[in-house]
Order: sequence, then C-alpha cells, then structure tokens
Amino acid sequence: MKVVTAAEMRAIEDHSEDHSEEAGVSTDTLMENAGLAVARIARRMIGPLDGVPVLVLVGSGNNGADGLVAARHIRRWGASVTAYICRERATPDPKMEDALDSGVEVIAVSDDPGLSCLKDLLDSAHLVIDAMLGTGRARPIEGVFNDILGILSVTRRGDSRTVPSLLALDLPTGLNCDTAEVDPACVPADVTVALGYPKRGHLTFPGADFVGSLEVANIGIPAGLDDDVQVSLLTSEWARDALPERPGDSHKGTFGRTMIVAGSRHFLGAAYLAAASAARVGAGLVTIAIPASLVSSVAPRAVEPTFLPLPESREGVVSPDAANDILEAASGYSSLLVGCGLGQADETRAMVEGLLLSGVDLPATIVDADGLNTLARIPDWHLRWPNNAILTPHPGEMARLVSDSNLDGDADRLELASAGAREWNKTVVLKGAYTVVAHTDGASEVGPFSNPGLATAGTGDVLAGAIVGLLSQGLEPETAAPLGVYLHGLAGESVRERLGDTGMVASDLLPELPVTIRDLR
Repeated sequence: MKVVTAAEMRAIEDHSEDHSEEAGVSTDTLMENAGLAVARIARRMIGPLDGVPVLVLVGSGNNGADGLVAARHIRRWGASVTAYICRERATPDPKMEDALDSGVEVIAVSDDPGLSCLKDLLDSAHLVIDAMLGTGRARPIEGVFNDILGILSVTRRGDSRTVPSLLALDLPTGLNCDTAEVDPACVPADVTVALGYPKRGHLTFPGADFVGSLEVANIGIPAGLDDDVQVSLLTSEWARDALPERPGDSHKGTFGRTMIVAGSRHFLGAAYLAAASAARVGAGLVTIAIPASLVSSVAPRAVEPTFLPLPESREGVVSPDAANDILEAASGYSSLLVGCGLGQADETRAMVEGLLLSGVDLPATIVDADGLNTLARIPDWHLRWPNNAILTPHPGEMARLVSDSNLDGDADRLELASAGAREWNKTVVLKGAYTVVAHTDGASEVGPFSNPGLATAGTGDVLAGAIVGLLSQGLEPETAAPLGVYLHGLAGESVRERLGDTGMVASDLLPELPVTIRDLR
C-alpha cells in the first residue's frame, strides 16, 4: 500500500479525472466513494443510528464535499445529522443540495454569531466528523477555523460521559499532510479515515499522535496511477506473500546457516536474543561467534545454537585477529550479523573493521549496534565496502553515521534513511515508531506499528536476528529487511495485547515470532 504526499495525491486524482472516460474515475465518483466509506466507518463507531445526533464540520473544499456525502448517507441510515458550514462554499453546490434533500440540517457559521449554536450542537453530538480542511492546508489555522477548533477542543475535554467521538476525514484539521507538523489548534481524533492512501503525516510524529486509529478507505482509484510513488506501508497481505517457503522435504540445510558475531563481557544477552530470534523465524542452523571466555556464560541459555569461540585480547573482549577466524568460517554460512552487544573497545573496533572492510566477499550481511558505531568512526567506510548490506540503526546510531550529533526527533526519517541508503549503497532500517526501511533504488517502506512497549533494551537485537534469519532462508535484503520489521512489529503487538505496553521485555517477543508467522500463513 503506497504512502503519499499531498502533491502525489493531487497528481493521482488529476490523472484519474483526466482519464475518467477510459480507465479513470471522475472526481465526483471519488468524492461519492470517499463519503460512503467515511459514513460506513462512522456507523461502525456509533452502532445503531436511529436518532443519534451527528455533527459534520464542513469546509469549503473537496474535504468538505466528502463530508457532505458522508452526512447524506448517515442521515438516510437514520441519524439526526447537522452539517455546520465553517466557510462559505462555492455555488452551485450539488453535494450540499443532495444533503439537504436527504434531510440533513445545514447551518452556516455566518448565521451563528458568537458560535452559540455550534456550542449547543457539540454538547449534544455523539459523533463529530471533521471535514474542514484536507491535504491542501499549509497555512497556520486562523480566524473562524481557529475559533471552531477551540470550542471543539473544550468540548472534547469535558465530562467523559458526554464527550463526542471525533472522526477526522483524511486528516485532523491542523495536521500537515507531508511534514506531520501540528498546528496548536489541532484537536486529536479518535479515528482518522485516510482516503485512498495513508499520508506521510499519519505515520510521522508529532502528527501521528493526533491521528488516533488510522483507517484506510478504498475510494476506487484505478490501479497503476500510483506507480511513481516510492514509499509504501507494509501490510499483512504483503508479508504473507513474502514469507519464505517451507517445503515438506526440508532439512536444516534447506533454511540456511546464520552466523552472529555478538556479545562482550558487559552485553551477554545480546548474542542470545539475536540467535534465538534468527532460529524463531526459521533459520536452519545458528552459530554464535563470541569471545571464548563468554561461551560458558551464554551456552546454558542458548542451547540450540552452535558456537565459534573467538580469540580475546583480554577477558570478554574480542581480539582484532578474530576477524580472520570469522572470515575463514563465514564462507560456509548463508548470512552474517555483526554488532549486537560487541562493545566499543579499541580491539573490538579493529576486529569489525578488519571483518567488514577487508575486501573479502561476505555472506548476506547485517550490521547492527556497535558494528554501526565502528563504521561511523571510519571516514568513507562505504567506499571500502561497495556491496549492499543491511544497516539497522536506531536514531542515535544514525546520527553518528551521518555525523550529525544534533539530529533529533523532528528530522524527516524517510528522507534521512533514503539519503543514507543511496549514499552508502546499503539497505537502511531506521528503527523507532513506524520503522523506515530504505533501499538503494530510492524506494522505502514504513512499518505500521508504533509500540512503546518495544522501547526497551534488547528489542533491536531481536529485530536484527529476525532479519538475518530471513536472509539465511534465501530472501534478498530488499525483502528480508521489511519482512523482519513487519514480523517483529506484529509480534510486539501480540505481546502488548497480552501484557500491555509497560514491562514488556525483549525475550517476550521470541515465542511470539513463530506464532506470528503461523497466523500470517
């Protein structure tokens, strides 16, 4: 499912209108489909409609027209519907006329001095539909829109027994479609219905906090008009199709051999979490390459993996010479993960540089955590390693890779990840809420999950392990990275449903991964 900007949405709609007599769909039909979809979601939100008071806040543009179509359907289904016209609409106005003919009461803000009527309507409404401003808004909210949103905000902060639900049509008014910036007047919605496609602002903070539950409505846009859009939202349908096959006559060699170079004296758990995750997504054999003195500490818990004890410079710290041991063994493996819990000792950094930038061909490779921190210290590291690999930074590691210590949560994550993928010729998985996967050809995917329960130590090791386990089964980086992100996020949702989002730990994800795969299949 594509994720669009305002300009891309306009281009798609215009293209459909231009070809409406051939393979396209007219703007009027798109409006009718959009309004009906919104009405159906509204009915699902409030149940039986007989006599239920519904208020639709209508703007002057197409978003308002969609709202009038929704109002018409909801009224015909039995609700008591008022359309409050927040700004004068152009005439003639067929959508307004149809709404009036269906029994919708229409009140214009110009006939409501002091907005007293609006206050009464909000006090009695069970549902409010925000159809004031859509994807085209770029200016600050001022004037009567600011006043209306102020009254709506007060109403929404009232007694919980009388607060109306709020459904936003495409975007909550005041949320920027492209940047996710939020006007101070913006009122958070309970449900936002994205028309045709999710927008970037739905999946980026701070805007994502104002969206509520996101519903994407099919409004009949013909196939193929979005071919030039480079950002997609990961879906269960895509993930199901991407899962590696499991032939009935398989053996462990069928599903590949994974080597995980991980662990140091202060970070023993990282190696176990990554290795267990790789096995849980289906890798046939997993080997942990770890400083020799730590094997006896990790092995009692990691009973399924094999071990490659690595030479040490001191207890629990890998020697630079270990790179040669790993390179010698790696030719027999399908995939390689480097970095989880390795630490940042000088000897460890030398080992990572000797392994990754040796010029020797490596199996399909992921670099995580301290592997990334090592690369960040090496000027032009990507010129010494031209082949594609997968990098899995969190925001702090990404800041180090791009040499920007001031990088913060306001950065455009899609653009940041995409720029890195292009410059480094690597697949970049920028972790966080709505994780971004960016590819070397400019395409990107966004994970559909924002789960605060995953904001805990070790979940990144589980993600890296899941991706490397999928690589072992023959998936290309372009598929393994987004599929690992999706499986990891969906497993997190299952844990959150069972435990809540406080107190979740990384190992809770491990038994959920195979269940998640089973359920997808």
